[in-house]
Amino acid sequence: MILISPSLLSADWSCFGEEVTALEKAGADWIHVDVMDGHFVPNITFGSRLVKAIRPFTTRPLDVHLMIAPVDPYIEAFVEAGADILTLHPEAGFHPHRSLQHIRKLGLKAGLALNPGTPVQMLEPLLEEVDLILVMTVNPGFGGQTFLDSQLPKIEAVRKMIDYKGLDILLEVDGGITAETAKKSREAGAHVLVSGTSIFKDGPQSYAKNIQSLR
Repeated sequence: MILISPSLLSADWSCFGEEVTALEKAGADWIHVDVMDGHFVPNITFGSRLVKAIRPFTTRPLDVHLMIAPVDPYIEAFVEAGADILTLHPEAGFHPHRSLQHIRKLGLKAGLALNPGTPVQMLEPLLEEVDLILVMTVNPGFGGQTFLDSQLPKIEAVRKMIDYKGLDILLEVDGGITAETAKKSREAGAHVLVSGTSIFKDGPQSYAKNIQSLR
């Protein structure tokens, strides 16, 4: 089963509550929140206050991608705000193993994200502490980018690693996801697809159709 996690990066920022409600009605499985700090990535977006603000508008899991460094001082704020999944980058702190353990201890699912330039080998000492692995198929920081086919072998490699270890880990892909690249990602082994531009184009009346096209 493929899960669809629309990215609020491409939503109408003047009415996040209404957008989240519309996405849930349209069949979104999760809601993806891209947190950027202008330091770890070259853009500034949302913080924990947005997560808290949209929490009452949906029962769907809030899939929060932390593109911030340092990440550790902000973990508890996102937990308190109502996040369900916190995904961090191994480069965003000195001790990612401890950070992942901390997220789980607080009752959330812990995710680890791999940038296009981050090798799969970074996962090996951390696999036992993650519930989700996010493979970035663009360089993080901006929406609307083109899917990097060069990352398909990485998705396949992560899939094989999870299966070899027999672990219950979701494999998520984010960046340039369209109907065409969704198919490639699924075939490479992805469970969860994050998409912004492809879902939000043409307004709320098209969200259900656009989500279904990715399935």
